[in-house]
Amino acid sequence: MSTVNDMAEMPVQLPREPANAAEARSRYFNSGNAFNIKLPPVPGRIFTDEPAQALALQQTGFINCDLSGELECAFPATTPLMLARYAVIKAGETLDTTLNNTASIWYVIKGRAGLTVGDEKASLGKGDVFLLPGGTPSAIAAAEDCVLWAVGNDPQLRFDQSVPRTGEAAAVRFVHYPAAEIEYQLGVVYGTNANASTSGHALIFSAEKTEAARNITPTMTLSLNTLKPKSSQPPHKHNSAAITLAVAGDPAYSMVADVKCDWSPWATLITPPAAKHSHHNDGDSRAEFLIVQDGGLYYHARTMGFEFY
Repeated sequence: MSTVNDMAEMPVQLPREPANAAEARSRYFNSGNAFNIKLPPVPGRIFTDEPAQALALQQTGFINCDLSGELECAFPATTPLMLARYAVIKAGETLDTTLNNTASIWYVIKGRAGLTVGDEKASLGKGDVFLLPGGTPSAIAAAEDCVLWAVGNDPQLRFDQSVPRTGEAAAVRFVHYPAAEIEYQLGVVYGTNANASTSGHALIFSAEKTEAARNITPTMTLSLNTLKPKSSQPPHKHNSAAITLAVAGDPAYSMVADVKCDWSPWATLITPPAAKHSHHNDGDSRAEFLIVQDGGLYYHARTMGFEFY
């Protein structure tokens, strides 16, 4: 019997005399120590060195926005469930983009390239967005020096030790959103009025397989948010973590938990779950920022928790 008075301080309880290996694998906790888990919070952060390194175009490969050390994760992670990375492909070279995730969302920062996804092909250019199914063989062949930004749910699959389903059973299919089409669809949105219950003029990306959920993947959401000159998005919060790419805005910045995060070209901003935050455009031109959230999980669980302050 334990001599600890407080059940929250008790160690794990082991089986007494297991009759077989299956019984020996059992473990027991209680209503005190089972919920006494202390994990480091998701830090607010803006990555500026990583995009600068990517734009230096030194060699073909990935540059992760990795906070695994601070999160105490045993695998690369930007947030507990998502990994942001920059991809560099030198002209004439090819980068294998077959990743172990359900899906990854990509944005072309610069360059022209050819993309192969299974038996499908596409031509990529600056400002394009595309969605890659995880586990499906894919590669980017650069016609000129290329820099891309991508976010996938790699940490989610590493956490539950799963692998992506492929073929007809895959959660997503390859989708290409050309820059010209994005600009047109955003213009359609700008032709309407935003009311007080919305977060401004934003284009939300979805796909044929996920149209009903209005997400781009089952677990992730993608939006291209905008701010008119000399305007701001009111302080708000949500339970999902957000990873934001600064696309345009000079000068522009975000306030995350009362900390000012100045934007720089192609910087990646991390907004922790439930953190109060706002976005501000002090410039004379429209600011644009691409936001990926693990919001699909929270929408499905009915726990998104979006609210303005």
